[in-house]
Amino acid sequence: MISRTLAVASLAFMLAASPAVADTAKDTTPSKRFTAERVFDMEYASDPQVSPDGKTIAYVRRSMDRMTDRDVGQLWSIDTGTGNHRPLVAGAEGAANPRWSPDGSRLIYMSAAGGKPELRVFYPDTGRSHALAQFLQAPSQPVWSPDGKYIAFSMFVPSDAPSFAKAPATPEGGKWSDPVKVFDRLTFRFDGAGYLKDGTSQIFVLPVDGGTPRQVTFGEADLSGPAWLGNATLLVSGNLAEDADMDPLESEIHAVSLADLSIRPLTSRDGPDYGAVVSPDGKTIAYRGFDDKVLSYQQDNLYLMNADGSGAREIAADFPGNVGQTLWAPDGRSLLVLSEDHGVLSLYRITTGGAATKVLTGIGGASIGRPYAEGSFSVSGGRNPLVAYTAGFDDRPSEVASAAIDGKGMKVLTALNDDILPYLETARIEEIKVPSSHDGLEIEAWVALPPDFKADGSFPMILEIHGGPYAMYGPFFASEIQRFAAEGYVTVWTNPRGSTGYGEEFALAIDRAYPGNDYHDLMSVVDELVKRNYVSEDRLFVTGGSGGGILTAWIVTKTERFAAAASVKPVINWMTMALSADIAQMVRRHWIREDPWSNPEAYLERSPIRYVDKVKTPTLMMVGEEDFRTPTWEAEQFYTGLKMNGVDTALIRIPGSPHYIAARPSRLIAKTDNIMGWFAKYDPAKKDEVDADAAE
Repeated sequence: MISRTLAVASLAFMLAASPAVADTAKDTTPSKRFTAERVFDMEYASDPQVSPDGKTIAYVRRSMDRMTDRDVGQLWSIDTGTGNHRPLVAGAEGAANPRWSPDGSRLIYMSAAGGKPELRVFYPDTGRSHALAQFLQAPSQPVWSPDGKYIAFSMFVPSDAPSFAKAPATPEGGKWSDPVKVFDRLTFRFDGAGYLKDGTSQIFVLPVDGGTPRQVTFGEADLSGPAWLGNATLLVSGNLAEDADMDPLESEIHAVSLADLSIRPLTSRDGPDYGAVVSPDGKTIAYRGFDDKVLSYQQDNLYLMNADGSGAREIAADFPGNVGQTLWAPDGRSLLVLSEDHGVLSLYRITTGGAATKVLTGIGGASIGRPYAEGSFSVSGGRNPLVAYTAGFDDRPSEVASAAIDGKGMKVLTALNDDILPYLETARIEEIKVPSSHDGLEIEAWVALPPDFKADGSFPMILEIHGGPYAMYGPFFASEIQRFAAEGYVTVWTNPRGSTGYGEEFALAIDRAYPGNDYHDLMSVVDELVKRNYVSEDRLFVTGGSGGGILTAWIVTKTERFAAAASVKPVINWMTMALSADIAQMVRRHWIREDPWSNPEAYLERSPIRYVDKVKTPTLMMVGEEDFRTPTWEAEQFYTGLKMNGVDTALIRIPGSPHYIAARPSRLIAKTDNIMGWFAKYDPAKKDEVDADAAE
């Protein structure tokens, strides 16, 4: 027992000590590298909201708080005429969701100051704000009524838990066990929320001067996404069917009359309908959705209907991308649509007749950990509307930018990291496109080259694989990528088949075939870097999280070319995913489309656990202890199988972490540095150094 304890302690020390730690100890000069603690220096912009008159942009300025270990937001404003940049609301840490009133005289925002949920109104003319009500639950999705008198929002409403017995009262001073918990719904836990409390999300309205929230929807179904249709009707989305849990994608748009609280559906097809936005004249509703063909991936399309629900029709049916965030242009004759576009987000203007024009691109950068294309936009009113958006870059996190509605006059309005990034040696990003060895399909990838890079075939390489799998990486600054590059790794990330942003056919190439030929896409990118003499073939490493985690585990069952691997929060066994994950019914109904008890082979044939006996590569497993998307037992199954087969492995569990491990800065640091520590252990060029550190 004693020797085992010492061995585990030694391993933990070795994993925590990345190559950066060893190098820093030998170097007394200030480091210009992107070291672990630099995560706390990064700031990024999100949710820019331009005022109706186009003169002011409010946005959330996000940063990493060292003392609380949190990613926190504060409200800042930008004068679009002068460029004046200043805090908007004093002391509003934890602020989010700023939204201007229709006349631009006020701003609502959400706050968690002091740990209590609040919905507040800010008055720019006085610089003061007030809380609208006392909330026991956190409000979300606040929206102004057209007349500016009310706020609609969604909020959780608790209900009684199911019970089959009444426990006797605990005697005074007694210390009994906590009462049992009874669940009777298919989805009884969810990632980030834990085991779900009984209740539903409902819609409320509240006078903007404050008071008591009025609940306007009821029942056993979750309703969300409120939008005002005039001042007396709300549009909401949800699935009111009795078996709603069995069809997790289904939703309809409903109209709620505030006069009598009657509710009626405006849509009725088999498939999701949501995201209602009402035209400036109140006569037309735009919304997103699709006819459900029960596939693992289906793109949202754009639809219009009359205010009473009649005349539903699809517009821009030939639009190649997925329809994302959608807003009406002020003239009411066109809509602005955000869509994934070959690694970045682009803004399109789509007329009500269906003609689409790209007006802006390069939107994104608001994912601070990994290079996902995350971003948003807003549009002002007036004859010359202004668009405010998050601009993404490969050398810095997201900034606030603006442009005219036709895309002209683009300006970057912030420089949030000019106090630090110009003084660091960051990685240079290079784009490559490679034909897949499977069928010649073009695969897009990006390579981060260390500051001292030269193409001499000596550098180690990390292949970093995105999750999803229906997601998209892009040419964006990311702390994890910069950390890898700072330690000398040529780091490559790519969008193999199955990624979004390249059309529905490209994404569906892995439908019921995942993992599959995406393996060949990834290996083709690695082959290209070896061919270019960018990396040493003896120093190849692979990692990825979630969808990238399963692909990492799949890769080591197929090849021994990697010196080591790190599979983070993976799917390992599709059968246990389909019976215990928070998206179990999605996996069963849309992804595998078989019952695990009737056709177990359909689940096992794509499960890395089926082939764990083929693995020879040292493989680290990492998972959050409160992950209900890819639960801990997924990683643990592979870890146990590797141990039983004598393969070098270790298991890292992140305390308190859900699926999104990097939600807290310290976890992001722990994730990247432990991965590099593991790789250093098996790097032929660093083995002696790591052994010496372990001996000390």
